Amino acid sequence: MPSSLRQSLLPLRDLFVTAGPFVLLALVLLALAYAVLRPTPPGRVVLATGVANGAYAEFGARYAQFLAQHGIRVELRPTQGAAENLALLREPGSGVDIAFVQGGADTASRSPDDADPALVSLGSVFHEPVWLFYRRASAERTLGRPQLAHLTELAGWTLNVGPPGSGAPPLMRRLLEANGLTPPALTLQELPQTPAVVDLLEGRIDALVLASAPESLMVQMLLATPGIRVLDFAQAEAYARRFPFLSPVVLPRGVVDLARDRPPADVKLVAPTATLVARRELHPALVQLFVQAAQNVHGGAGWFQRPGDFPNAVDNERPLAAEAQRVYRSGTPWLQRYLPFWLANLIDRMWVVLLSIVAVLIPLSRVVPPLYELRVRSRVFRWYGQLRALEEAVARRPREALLAELDALEARVARVSVPLSYADELYALRSHIQWVRRRVQGL
Repeated sequence: MPSSLRQSLLPLRDLFVTAGPFVLLALVLLALAYAVLRPTPPGRVVLATGVANGAYAEFGARYAQFLAQHGIRVELRPTQGAAENLALLREPGSGVDIAFVQGGADTASRSPDDADPALVSLGSVFHEPVWLFYRRASAERTLGRPQLAHLTELAGWTLNVGPPGSGAPPLMRRLLEANGLTPPALTLQELPQTPAVVDLLEGRIDALVLASAPESLMVQMLLATPGIRVLDFAQAEAYARRFPFLSPVVLPRGVVDLARDRPPADVKLVAPTATLVARRELHPALVQLFVQAAQNVHGGAGWFQRPGDFPNAVDNERPLAAEAQRVYRSGTPWLQRYLPFWLANLIDRMWVVLLSIVAVLIPLSRVVPPLYELRVRSRVFRWYGQLRALEEAVARRPREALLAELDALEARVARVSVPLSYADELYALRSHIQWVRRRVQGL
């Protein structure tokens, strides 16, 4: 290596060796912080939805599309509905991370205070009205009029409340019990959605219940089917007061089909609210993304909501995740508006730690210049001890032996390299060697 290049690289080598322990300490602290904070979310998450052609399945596909834009793959897990979704969330080995859950579907808890501590809410995302579709012919046969007026008039009917695992059966049983109507006063069936609709249309059952958003294809089809009517819950306000997870909503006249004026009058309904429920250990960055996805998917106007009504932080059954609360309070993080999600998330979750590490290292870094200087000067000063010993032995040892040792010392010093800023000390050492040599030769 050319001498000039070696002289240029020497200060860098000395600086690297001197500052190396501090750089290593900073890297170790960063690695520990990264392991504890887990700033980078997993690239895959499992979302439990519901039956095919249902609202949960439709919305799940939109969520997957939104998160895919940020590099997160959402695996959609079809289920029978909210009750099964909750069971999967509580089952350690199910692999489900997050799910749609209907209000009132969980019979194990009644309020955030006694909710399952392993689960948290990401907020309410849309209304799921209780659609009680019935045959007009059944009403005329048993009541002598074409419409039901009250749940108690279902006595003697065959009612399908939905398959086990969906949210409708436990919800509907609560409403029927509140009206004093339980088997054998009526016949309850638990058929899946599609067979139940077929049985309703063919007259094998009198009525069925769906608890779903209006985006459900089955809901829209039944609303437009001649001979099929939907129950007007005249006591909707009373139901909402009795059951905190229910809200009174109105299906406006003509909203289904303006040209045909369907429905021909406002229809009062009761609606539990669908929520996003997740395992408590779900990565905060994924919580943030799912809330943002909910704002993108559910933030507009709908049959039962105005723009901005959903999503919201209201959940009467489970505590709200801290990260979800932050998004509702502050909106999309500022950095995400200008940087890719992965980078914005990394900075957002690590900046406090970075500042803390810098605060620790700045005082320690003050010892680097003195250590650097000590390292460089020690290459020169460590020879002065041997030189002084030779000087003190001038009167006691033979001249030839002293000169031989001086020659050896001078040869070793000639191989010493120091940065140019310390060259004066190296040349001073060489001049002192010559001064001792002259003393020896003057004997």
